[in-house]
Parts: sequence; C-alpha cells; structure tokens
Amino acid sequence: MKQICVLGLGYIGLPTSSILAAKGYQVLGVDVSQKVVDTINSGKIHITEPDLDLFVKAAVQSGKLRASLTPEPSEAFIIAVPTPFKEGKKPDLSYVEAATAAIIPHLQPGNLVILESTSPPQTCSHVILPLLKKAGFTPGRDIYLAHCPERVLPGQIMREVVENERVIGGHTPECAEKAKELYGSFVKGAIHLTDSTTAEMVKLVENSFRDVNIAFANELSLICDELKLNVWELIKLANLHPRVNILRPGPGVGGHCIAVDPWFIVDACPQTARLIRTAREVNDGKPEFVVKKVMQAAERFKNPVIGILGLAYKPDIDDLRESPAIEIAHELKHKNAGQLMVCEPYCSEHPDFELSDLETTLKQADILVLLVAHQLFKKIDRELLKPKIVIDTCGIW
Repeated sequence: MKQICVLGLGYIGLPTSSILAAKGYQVLGVDVSQKVVDTINSGKIHITEPDLDLFVKAAVQSGKLRASLTPEPSEAFIIAVPTPFKEGKKPDLSYVEAATAAIIPHLQPGNLVILESTSPPQTCSHVILPLLKKAGFTPGRDIYLAHCPERVLPGQIMREVVENERVIGGHTPECAEKAKELYGSFVKGAIHLTDSTTAEMVKLVENSFRDVNIAFANELSLICDELKLNVWELIKLANLHPRVNILRPGPGVGGHCIAVDPWFIVDACPQTARLIRTAREVNDGKPEFVVKKVMQAAERFKNPVIGILGLAYKPDIDDLRESPAIEIAHELKHKNAGQLMVCEPYCSEHPDFELSDLETTLKQADILVLLVAHQLFKKIDRELLKPKIVIDTCGIW
C-alpha cells in the first residue's frame, strides 16, 4: 500500500496525514475549505498543535503530502470528518455521508475504507455500508471497511497518534486485519481487533465514563456553593482516601469528544442510558451557574468591567469547539452584564468578541472570571487580584 487519501484535515486528519507521509506514504488530504487546502499546500498549518507544523512542512516539501478539495483514486481512504450533533442532541452524520459519497467514484476492488471520526454505534453498518453496497461493493469481499477511532489528547497528538494503543473494528475479521496492516506501519502501541460497532462504542464509552466522573465533581461544586463550603478543600481531603480520586470541577465540559459523544449513546438507547444523560445535563448546566455568579457580582457595580480569562475548552490550546467558556461569554454579552474584556492568549481574533491582552484585562477589569486554566493565567501575580472580585471556576488561585 502506497497511496492514501485522508478526508478532513482538522485536528485528527492533518496530524494523521503528516505522520503517514513521514512514513513514506503518498498522501492526499481532502478538505472542503479552499483556505485550508491552500494553507497546507504552502507547507503551513491552520490549527495549533505542537510539532505539527514541522511534520506538515517536511511532508509537503518532500512531495509526500498535498491537499485538494476533491478525492482521487487511492489504495486506502481514511474518513476523519466532523460528527457534531444537531437540534435535539441528534447525531449529524451528513459529513460522513458526504465523504463516503465523494470517495465512491474512486473506489476500486481491494481498497480499504476507514472511518476515524467518532461516530454513533452502527454508523459503519447502517450508514456507510448501505452506500457502498448501493454503489456495487461488498465490504469483506471486494473492498474492506473498518472503524478506527482516535484516542488522542490535544497538545499531545503527534506523540499519541503513534504511541497510543488502538482499537480497530472491522465489518468482517478480514476487514479488521486489513486495517491493522496500515495502522501497524506507524502505530507503536498495541492494536486490538474487534467488530465495527464495538469499536464505535469503545470511544463513546471512554468519553462517557469521563463525563460521568466530571459531572460528579461539577455537582459537588454546586452543592458546596449551596452549603458555603470550599469545594477545592473538600475534594483534596476526600482524595486522601486510597480508593477515591475525585476530579476537579470546572465551568462545564467542552471539546468535540466528551461534550458530544455521550449524546450518541443516549440517542441510540434513550430509555436505558439514564445515568449518561443525567451526567450530560449536569455538565451542560454548569455554565448557567457560572453566569449567575457573575451577574450577582456585577450587581455591586454601576458599570462593571468583566474580564473573561480564556475561551478554549481546555488549557493551553486554541480549540474552541463546544467550549463552555464561549457559552458563558455569549450569555454574559446577551444579558448586558457589563463591559466584557475577553482574553484568550491562544487566539488572535474571534468573530464575536474583541480580544484583549492579559495586562490590559487585569488592569481594567472589576471582575475577573477565570474559565480556562492556561499556564499564563497560573503565573498571574496574586497581588494584582486583590482589588478584584475573582470568580475562579478552575481552582488555580
């Protein structure tokens, strides 16, 4: 296998493409954005991820990676497009369907089709498989179909794509083995084979497990606020127990995985997934709690200046997907809580907010709302915070 086509050049597709190119494959990356295509073909990147720029630059300069708006004939096709949800928390699989339809004219017997996008259970068997069959292909006989969910941490993607253990689910055992041949060429971690639906559920279960545990911590923060207790001290003391490990609460849960994936299970089994649904509702409700705390603080001023520290969904990255900080900032703006000064050091601009630098925000704000535990914010001189009303949702101050 020499030629690979990767559909979707975002946080998973582009790192995967560049690593495959570094391994000697001829890689075509496909994206719907002309700007993304042009950026990559110039040897640059459009997202922030340590070392990704070096990989992409080297891959493009070597001629092993190029980007295009449309697929071309290849030996393997990796689908790494978004899988958001639409109104009513229903999975939106239109990007997966569009990507599958786009590669069908280029498919040939013996080709491998891999879905990397995190997807609801039975996406391979109920969405992709019918499209392939309608086009005259029979996965497991003349082409191969598998699901291989990514399991990486933003900020560590280039390392974890290679080092993490992987789960590969095939439409048939032969499909799983074929996909393993490809991933085994660059993955150092153990590769575990199963069926496609189990592989789809593995990723969803991993993130739902984390979501439930975060919901426990976030609910504790609400309880402690009601009882006038310090939640950070409570968790620290409770975690002294050798079999207790409570996570830290925050302003909510964001990112394309933990904030989204549990809803895929709820949608598949709405009557059964009660705990998973409740955890999502707890975490989705936390931004509203933060907004109320800010509004209460703002009542102490005639025209308060409110400094919003952080918009990303987690520390030290530029990824704003499903960020609770964005939701909080939008709601405060909608409620006219005061003059907002938004500081996000990992973004140069935002369509909805005029961004301020940290020094100016610290100097002018009456109320400081810490929403993301960026390292830059951890280094703030505590003396500068003393005259301010501080709402620290991350517990770093």
